[in-house]
Formats: sequence, structure tokens, C-alpha cells
Amino acid sequence: MTDIAAIAPAVVGRSLWGDAWARLKANRASMFSLYYLAFIAAISVFGPWFVPHQYTTIYADYVRTPPSFSAYPKADMIETALTDAIKRMRVDIKEWKQDGSRVIVTVVSTKPIDDRNIRYLDRSDAFDDTKIESKSSSGLEVTMSASIKQQYFLFGTDNTGRDLLSRTLMAGRISLAIGLLAGVVAVVIGVVYGAAAGFAGGRVDEVMMRIVDVLYSLPFIFFVIMLVVFFGRNFVLMFLAVGAVLWLDMARIVRGQALSIRRQEYVQAAEALGVGQRGILIRHVIPNLLGPVVIYMTLLVPQVIILESFLSFLGLGIQEPMTSWGVLISVGAKNIGSANWLLLFPAFFLVSTLFALNFVGDGLRDALDPKDR
Repeated sequence: MTDIAAIAPAVVGRSLWGDAWARLKANRASMFSLYYLAFIAAISVFGPWFVPHQYTTIYADYVRTPPSFSAYPKADMIETALTDAIKRMRVDIKEWKQDGSRVIVTVVSTKPIDDRNIRYLDRSDAFDDTKIESKSSSGLEVTMSASIKQQYFLFGTDNTGRDLLSRTLMAGRISLAIGLLAGVVAVVIGVVYGAAAGFAGGRVDEVMMRIVDVLYSLPFIFFVIMLVVFFGRNFVLMFLAVGAVLWLDMARIVRGQALSIRRQEYVQAAEALGVGQRGILIRHVIPNLLGPVVIYMTLLVPQVIILESFLSFLGLGIQEPMTSWGVLISVGAKNIGSANWLLLFPAFFLVSTLFALNFVGDGLRDALDPKDR
């Protein structure tokens, strides 16, 4: 008779990471937020390459244009754009009409009209492909035709006529990069420093924490100004330094957790059984530290984004023509009464990203908490 125990499949247990991933997938809010963050990151990184306008291109004829799904210029804007372009020629409009996608305009002047004047229509943001249809023998009357250049501004334009959609996507690239860059630097330094202080204990812990207290007393703005003086307006170096300052909170959090873990019975039991420091660190310390670290990381990224907006407002952060969500919101807040779309779109992207980060942080905290296994 075949031994049933011999043919029974072996039971495969789940690791901490596998169990955490299974619990994270069960949290719908966290998973939706995770997918949303991935979507925001994707369109911020790749979107500026596919939108029809560059984030630095200025359209002088479309300053503070409202958002629209239909093409510009609108029917009531064609005559204004045509009049402005003809004025630059220093001639007068005799008559004009629209024929499908082209406009036909007859101009007159007291002096012979130079054929090169058609460049004024081509320079306009509303017209293109200008041609001379006919010209009087005296040269005082010229009939020209130009195609209407269709432009789409889904998010509208800003105070200088730049497409807000492309600028919002580029701003997302900068804001997310800054948040992640400074967040990773702060987490790495804070975890290493705080864990070392907590496990060392005694005088070493006291000295290391007094150093943290001294750094806390330094004025942050003064520190940033010194960085700008030494490194110039290089936002990568500056926010690496910002991350190197924001690690102070992380060091205190990790140090408190490490001191608590040192006194737990399971750590003392592992030491009594002869488990080395490396084994205790991997099996007991890191799993218990992951929850607070991840939560603080998800809170640190939006904190850095908001901090960047404050520094840019003071003229110490992102400078034109580069932009960020904080810069766009700062500009939009000044125009909320007359051009509210300048505030609504970047604010929506920033607020929704902050909400998603918080939901992901809560889900990761629950998934990585060993006590909930």
C-alpha cells in the first residue's frame, strides 16, 4: 500500500514579502492609488513628448485662453487676429472673407505694398501658408489668402500664452523627481543613522542625538541660501541637500523604534539561541521598521513637493522656463478671479497625487505590520 504521507505535496509557506503583497492587493483603495500614481508618473515622464505644444513655446495670440476641446481660433477670434496681423503691415483692410479653412483678405495702402509683408500673417499664431492671390498694377492693392492654423489648448494657456497641459505634465515630472530624490536621500540617511544610534545605546546614542538636536537648531532657509551661493541654482544638488536635512525626523523615528525592538522578548530569545546580529536585523528588526519607514516616506514626498513650491516662491527653487506644480499653483492663485483654470488643473494633479500617496502609505503600513499577520 502506497504511503499517503510520501506522496502528499509539500506545504509551501509564504514569506513576509509574499504575505504583505497579498494583503496589499486586498486593499482596494491602496491598489487604486498605486495604479493612479503609476499613471501620473507615466504621463509626467512621457506625456511632454506627445502633446502638440512645447512647454516653453509662447503663443502671443492666445494669452490666457480658456480650456476647450475645440480648435482655436474660434469664429469670433479670426477677425481680431487678422486685424492685428494686418496692422503690423501698416496697411488697411479693404475687405476679407472666410472660404472654408482659408481666409482671403484684400489690403490697400498709399504706397506700393512689398510682397514680403505676407510674413506678418505667417508669424501670427492663427494663420499659416500665406499666398498672394492678386496685385494691382500700381501695387497699392493686394489680395492675399492664408490657411487658418488650428491649435488645441485642452487646459488653456497661461499669462504668457504657453500651453498649460504641457507645462502641467512637465511640472509633474519635476515635482515627482524632486519628491522621490529628496525622500530617498532622507530615508537612507535617517534609517542608517537612527538604527545605529538605537542599537548602540549608551553614550554613543546620546552623542548622536545631540548632533541631531544641533542640526535642528540651524535655520533651514539660511542653509538653503548658502547652498544657492555655493552651487548656484541647480535644483538637483539643492534638493539632495534638502533631503540631507529632512532625515532628522526619520532618524528620531527609527531610533525610537530600534530602542523599542531591542527590549522585545523575541529579540532576547533570538540572542539567547545564538542568533547573530545580522540574523536579528534581517528577521526581526527590518520587518518591524518597514511600516513606520514606508509611512514616513509617503508623507515625506508631498512635504518636499510643498517645500519646493515655497522655495520657488522665494526665488530659490525652480526658475523659468522650468516649472513645477508648486510654481503653477502659485501663479494660478494670483489669477483665480480672472483665469481659474490656471489654478484648478495643477491643483487637481497635486492634491490627487498627495491623496494617492497617503492611501498607498496606509495600505503599506497595514501590509508590512508583522503583528497583523
